[in-house]
Amino acid sequence: MIEVNNLGKVYGKKKNTFTALEDINLTIATGESVAIVGKSGSGKSTLMHVMSGLDRATSGDVSVDGRKLADMKQKQLDTFRSEKIGFIFQSFFVQANETCAQNVALPLEITKMPRAERKQRIESALKIVGLDDKANQKAKNLSGGQKQRLAIARAIVSKPSVIFADEPTGNLDSVTGEKIEDLLFGLNKKSGSTLIVVTHDDDLAARCDRQIVLRDGRVVSDTTSSSPKQPAKPGHKGVRS
Repeated sequence: MIEVNNLGKVYGKKKNTFTALEDINLTIATGESVAIVGKSGSGKSTLMHVMSGLDRATSGDVSVDGRKLADMKQKQLDTFRSEKIGFIFQSFFVQANETCAQNVALPLEITKMPRAERKQRIESALKIVGLDDKANQKAKNLSGGQKQRLAIARAIVSKPSVIFADEPTGNLDSVTGEKIEDLLFGLNKKSGSTLIVVTHDDDLAARCDRQIVLRDGRVVSDTTSSSPKQPAKPGHKGVRS
């Protein structure tokens, strides 16, 4: 579960300040799929960064599975993120000259997991996304869709309780984007991990259990889907930011 209380984020100092988030209050249940939507500059990515511990709040607090992020020192926060949180970004951020297995291993590097278990985790994650036959291939040789699947494998290798995906299909063609969406929602359903998607894409947002709309750093709408998640419609276009 994620609890956000009176959250605020301000950048800059004195007269040169910008309020990116103001008085955000949310509770996101374990296993829920949530879309955070809004126009560019509305605060979507900032909210994701603060909720996940990639950035610190200026005011208020965020708790993930009962742990307050603000109470953790940086090293504790890094360890917590590596164990509890997975990240998927629009630009993939894979290490081009590393193999697929080496890329997936990155979140496990700061843990004290035994080598045998680490190897098993990596193999399992690659198999889930259909890249088990490319474990020793360098990431630079993958297609865009394969790179995003590799990013998903990296995100799930630590079996996180929360997965954050920032425009996960934004750099993909519509067909590949639909496959990535199906993979994400399938993982959400099968593993029970909470899935939080930042997106401009209305069709992707509609597939989530819940849609949170931001405007000027504030929540202006928080609705729950009335119908079950459906596969993306044929011809659905991935949206580029």
